[in-house]
Amino acid sequence: MFEPRLALASLSGRSDAAWAESAAEFAGAAFLGGIALDDPTREAAREMVGRDREEFLPDDPAAFVDRQLAALGDADLRPGFNVRTTTLEPLREVAEICADRDAILELNAHCRQDEMCKTGAGETLLRDTDRLREQVAAATGAGTEGPAVSVKVRAEVPDVDLREVAETIADAGGDAIHVDAMDSEGVVAEIADVADDRDLFVIANNGVRDETTVREYLAYGADAVSVGRPSDDPAVLRRVRAAVDEWFEAEKREVRA
Repeated sequence: MFEPRLALASLSGRSDAAWAESAAEFAGAAFLGGIALDDPTREAAREMVGRDREEFLPDDPAAFVDRQLAALGDADLRPGFNVRTTTLEPLREVAEICADRDAILELNAHCRQDEMCKTGAGETLLRDTDRLREQVAAATGAGTEGPAVSVKVRAEVPDVDLREVAETIADAGGDAIHVDAMDSEGVVAEIADVADDRDLFVIANNGVRDETTVREYLAYGADAVSVGRPSDDPAVLRRVRAAVDEWFEAEKREVRA
């Protein structure tokens, strides 16, 4: 899906093209956003801004996505865009843009802010796998030529089995699951076990800072790791990139042996 196997995870209101380009020397992918696409999620985002959260609120979300991805046309990484929506038509519109720009479309089933969850977006999708399946299918193009689709999820959501979520994503045609492990790092192994059987790419997130955390997640079976809040810290990114490269070089040596 991308090389090197280090991604920059989206930070709402902060992760734009300039942010991605500034770290392109370290990463194989960068997820911009998140961005609210339809009226309910945009209203939720405005309410969140009202209590000092950072959000992207352009007049035309689809045009904003297109401009941001265009700005990364010459960057040496694969861009992605993290999106939130309750309806399918704006999702399909942005999916076409991502497909044209060879960008990954990432569905946000991760946001836990009350305003966003009340709309039925964010982590509420983890409890409603029918709606999650519907969004993944719409994003992939339901059998037509669509973008690569990832779903950002979080661990430690009550009454949610992330193995079932991973199965839903794969069955609906998704390509990747981006897991915020919270304080349950071992959940990555459970998801990787499902993903191996379904050709689903696993990106592990949360606390990725150094060789120890990189090796832990990759040993659990993740295909890649992502860096969130310190994604603007070159020292952290340099350490993580070195650890990722070392892991996969060792893996190649084992295969050759």
